[in-house]
Amino acid sequence: MARSELYHVGIVVPDLESARDHFGLLLGLVWGPIVEGPVELRDADGNDIVVPNRICYSVEAPHIELIEETPGTVWVCNEYSNLHHIGFWSDNLVGDSVDLAATRCPLDVMGRDGTHAPVNFTYHRDPLGVRIEHVDVNIRSVMEQFVFVRPE
Repeated sequence: MARSELYHVGIVVPDLESARDHFGLLLGLVWGPIVEGPVELRDADGNDIVVPNRICYSVEAPHIELIEETPGTVWVCNEYSNLHHIGFWSDNLVGDSVDLAATRCPLDVMGRDGTHAPVNFTYHRDPLGVRIEHVDVNIRSVMEQFVFVRPE
């Protein structure tokens, strides 16, 4: 499996603003903007869904991604750990997804655009409950330009 560099760790939180304040003070992190809006997904059974999403990233690498909990989606807090996923850049989204599925880490959901999937990212859930996310390296420059930016 050809994973490129680790770039972030995603944590699901019940309240995005409170978590930003808490982790900012606790870890000395500076946060980029809150990004929110609907996300088009396809689950492992081929069902297309659209779900609300609110996230933000710390501006320094490796990035901490905070994801506000959305009940009924993959983004929910749980009783074990709210470590949701470990994210890697991928230059072969489909190939990396096939490789992960072959190693007992089944596909959970993937980004889509209309009928086209996977788009931008895939989540695979390992037997311990932590997801591995592959993010298409082709959106890296957009993320660096708009998401990983220091507030003025």
